[in-house]
Amino acid sequence: MTQALDALTAQMLDAAKSAGADNADAMAVRGTSLSVDVRAGALEEAQREEGTDIGLRVFVGQRSAIVSASDTSSRTLSEMAERAVAMAKEAPENPYAGLAAKDQIVQDWDASTLELFDPTDEPAPAALQQDAAEAEAAALEIEGITQVQSASAGYGAREVFLAGSNGFSGGYQRSDRGLSCVAIAGTGTGMERDYDGDSRIFQSDLRSASEIGRSAAERALQRLDARKPPTGSFPVLFDERVSTTLIGHLLGAINGSAITRGASFLRDAMDTQVLPKGLSLIEDPHRPRITGSRPFDGEFLPTQKRAIIEDGILKSWTLDLATGRQLDLPSTGNAARGTGSGPSPNPWNMALTQGTSSREDLIRDMGTGLLVTSMIGSTINPNTGDYSRGAAGLWVENGEVTHAINECTIAGNLRDMLLAMIPANDARTHLSRVVPSLLVPGMTIAGN
Repeated sequence: MTQALDALTAQMLDAAKSAGADNADAMAVRGTSLSVDVRAGALEEAQREEGTDIGLRVFVGQRSAIVSASDTSSRTLSEMAERAVAMAKEAPENPYAGLAAKDQIVQDWDASTLELFDPTDEPAPAALQQDAAEAEAAALEIEGITQVQSASAGYGAREVFLAGSNGFSGGYQRSDRGLSCVAIAGTGTGMERDYDGDSRIFQSDLRSASEIGRSAAERALQRLDARKPPTGSFPVLFDERVSTTLIGHLLGAINGSAITRGASFLRDAMDTQVLPKGLSLIEDPHRPRITGSRPFDGEFLPTQKRAIIEDGILKSWTLDLATGRQLDLPSTGNAARGTGSGPSPNPWNMALTQGTSSREDLIRDMGTGLLVTSMIGSTINPNTGDYSRGAAGLWVENGEVTHAINECTIAGNLRDMLLAMIPANDARTHLSRVVPSLLVPGMTIAGN
């Protein structure tokens, strides 16, 4: 009989206490995943995984250790606890380590309001295969598409439960449903590929397979006959598919782990202008049906909506308990953890203020420059913000797209780029990170 996760975490805490731990917390995750790949209209691969993973973190004074396993037998739980306590006794002391105080722990939550789990039946493998095959067929129907590299459909469901010796015990369920297609256009050395896909919590929200297949094909065709751009300083428009990477670099720079190490180009930027006036970056972990939503964090603290950047001014770091203690600040409720890893700061759902212009308006207004649709590799200096990445996309001449671009490098400084960027109004609001296309008026492009 399958053991309930609340009972499993309680047993781990009891085992930790018996082994000599002063405090402990435990995590258990039970999940199912199913994936199907189709090629040339036939099933290429199908995988199904089921299992329970458990993790235990123990404290002996200010020393701690973490152990994990996939065996949930009583013997394994006892051995885990004994091993963790022995490891903790040999670990160095950390003055910032420790569980949340009881008055910090979330008291009331209702995970059902977040709609993190689709209660409909798990899709049959045949249904996933049909979706993947439909996406592949839709791509191949577009003239100029020579093959589909992959068409995949997947489903996942998991139950997460956490408990601590500080009195917390709680959990929730999550599900996800995904579909993707990678199309190839052209032949020989002139081949180009691109993709489209969708991932949702609820099956009913997923875009149609035919739409995804056609979109992947059209994007691949758009990349044919690519050439290198001229070298120089030009406007660069980051397409909505890749613009989130710029905000990702910003979020990395304000992460408590980077700030406590002093390894951030924004380490001295609190209460200063980091985005153009009028732009805000809002975190909201309570948006229904969004993958980054959660009722509490990995240290049992309540999650809450907050303004990270308000009217361009940096207002908050992203902190867990340890980085908050190190900075003499309260945690922002952003601790993420796995069964085999301890808590670390992690941002939840983010939304950047959208602009008033469409992407087409920005293309028209940028004159001559580069519309970036994909990037490879990166050289980012976290201390200075110096930025350099390989890019591909479309060349814009006199406000109109003229041809595809590849094999170029775009470079600048993130602090300057963020302060100068102009947002479009095309962000997809169902994503965890809602970021529109972003125009940076001047960057160095290295091409011919």
